[in-house]
Amino acid sequence: MKKTLAAFLAGIMMLSLTACGNSPAPAAPATSGSASVSAAETADFQSSILFCGSTSLYPIISSLASSFTDEYVTWDKVDASIPADNISIYVAPGGSGVGASAVIDGTCDFGMIARTIKDSEKEALGAGYTEYVVAKDALTVSVNAQNSICGVLDDMTSDTIRQIFSGELTTWNQVDSSLPAEAINVYIRDLSGGAYEVFQKAIMGESEVTASAIQSASMTELATNIANDPWSIGYAGFGAYNKANQDGQVLFAMRVDGVEAAEETILSGDYKVQRPVMFVTGQELTASEQAFVDYVFSDVGYQVVEDNGYIPAFTA
Repeated sequence: MKKTLAAFLAGIMMLSLTACGNSPAPAAPATSGSASVSAAETADFQSSILFCGSTSLYPIISSLASSFTDEYVTWDKVDASIPADNISIYVAPGGSGVGASAVIDGTCDFGMIARTIKDSEKEALGAGYTEYVVAKDALTVSVNAQNSICGVLDDMTSDTIRQIFSGELTTWNQVDSSLPAEAINVYIRDLSGGAYEVFQKAIMGESEVTASAIQSASMTELATNIANDPWSIGYAGFGAYNKANQDGQVLFAMRVDGVEAAEETILSGDYKVQRPVMFVTGQELTASEQAFVDYVFSDVGYQVVEDNGYIPAFTA
């Protein structure tokens, strides 16, 4: 068994103290099989699984964890060869950086990450490092759909975006002289989020995001903040952008260097501000973990990924 119960609970407490935050959400089950289970196997069986990290992946894994648990309830209903323990899958948001550090420290089973994994993180996880890419995402450079810029521009260069987010351009008329001299309100993810690192690498380069930028605790919050501020701009994730606009357009995404953020341009790599959405581990999967991973990459998982506005990275 990868973790004793004491270590597992200690991990939950540590995550609460650091940022993995909010109350972890219990979850759900997955396949079938047969075989008798020995007393030793039952004693060593890991009935609880903990995911921690990316707020972009959080709603997907949380939804799947809930449906899995509701469908199966106990692990033997997933696979008759494993014990009849109650299924417990916990999903705690906190940002990609928190997810990476928690899985490295062993305080969670899977780290949820919405960016490319760093070489140092791979090395820390060791030879058992495995990544499971669930979806493809991009960062849309979005403004409020009521902003008058929407009738003037639909494209920004990387340099113009950099100047806006660095604070070199501070009012909308500096972006285009036909726009009002209203202050530009910049919205970003908090610094522990994978999006911050992706945007820094793809757009900002050596420039720093302005200190006046308003940080958001999740992509959903960031998209909501842009939608609620007529003079806003921010890098809403493709999934969050689609979810925000599902009942009518409240966000407007600019092309970046002439390329629209769309499924085909994200998959082709033509849209430059993009990222994988995945979870990682450094350990061999237990029977229970394998069962849930199989469920994530099933037809059910594919549909949940699409329902959350993302592009599935696997074939159902």
